Amino acid sequence: MDRGYTRVTVSRKCERFIKGGHIWVYGDEVLAVDGSYENGDIVDVLTEKGRYLGSGYINDHSKIRVRIISKNANDRFDEAFYRRRIDYALDYRLTVMGEDFGSCRLIFGEADGFPGLTVDKFENVLAVQVLSLGTDRIKGMLFRLLAASLRERGYPIDAIYERNDVRVRALEGLSPYKDFVRMEGLRDDIGSEVQITENGIKYLVDFVNGQKTGFFLDQKYNRRAVAKLARGKRVLDCFTHTGAFALNAAVGAAHVTAVDVSQHAIDMAKRNAALNGFDNIDFVCANVFELLTQAENEHRRDWELIILDPPAFTKSRATARAAERGYKEINLKAMKLLPRGGYLATCSCSHFMPDEQFRRMLFSAAADANVSLRQIECRQQSADHPILWGVEETDYLKFYIFQVV
Repeated sequence: MDRGYTRVTVSRKCERFIKGGHIWVYGDEVLAVDGSYENGDIVDVLTEKGRYLGSGYINDHSKIRVRIISKNANDRFDEAFYRRRIDYALDYRLTVMGEDFGSCRLIFGEADGFPGLTVDKFENVLAVQVLSLGTDRIKGMLFRLLAASLRERGYPIDAIYERNDVRVRALEGLSPYKDFVRMEGLRDDIGSEVQITENGIKYLVDFVNGQKTGFFLDQKYNRRAVAKLARGKRVLDCFTHTGAFALNAAVGAAHVTAVDVSQHAIDMAKRNAALNGFDNIDFVCANVFELLTQAENEHRRDWELIILDPPAFTKSRATARAAERGYKEINLKAMKLLPRGGYLATCSCSHFMPDEQFRRMLFSAAADANVSLRQIECRQQSADHPILWGVEETDYLKFYIFQVV
């Protein structure tokens, strides 16, 4: 079958992975290329016997040689194709997020069929990241279609801001930068912050200078779950970032101590607390490992609920073991600091730390702390960050709530 695209023949190992649901072709899995192309072009991926497996963006600069965007041989990759994809993504969020659609992730990369593309909606502003060459080449069209589709649904957008200031773009042969998208109907003079409301809490989101796109939307409902447990309790929120867990807890907590190593994050968290009128939160700029160690050495029992929401300690399989030691250290210290009957909310946001390994680490930490864990909830990322089965990279957030007994 000749569809007019350059044909890439892959190994049987790659064939098995693609048939199992995965959508990446690594360079060492390519056996032959029939035809010419420019990096970022769409190519067809074939088995050794010439059977069609899918179509995707090719890039010689990347270890991921082809990023598959479709496994349907009838697809033609015109504007109508991408408009359908965008409509699917928006209709899905409107269904699963409901009243929380105002601020949510609209496009979650491969899980929505847009390799390397992240789009976060913060009310009337979209903060986006483009991390693959094929998507980067058509981003202008995608932004235009996205703005039009949102407007038709009654959600007009004032601005789109690109947060492409990440080194990983170099792996695709792309340069890092950040800037407003300049397009008819969009503004570039709205400053760097926007106010959102999540779980009834108001936040200022710095989509220009904050981490990633400015706010972590994936923990939305996990924060709500923790807030229920925080009522009347003394709470320690570690790695608070801009205060999201702390503020949810503060609604009913006796007192909250929020800790982060970033002064910029702490300053924003203080502004968010003031925005909501909370006066039962203390903010501490400190290294969490050092703070927990000091509290352990002083045999303190200041908190009845401890929240551990660290950044990803590993971004590769090679460092997963070292990361496990870091996760164990903070969880072990937290378990020792809690009184019997206290509560622990803990998570990992790295897909290189699979759930089985994370659970094994928690069990080991509990044994070393001489406590038992009574599981209350096991949760994952919110539904606007959908998990695509067969693509393990989309299944990344593990969130557990325990009582320490």
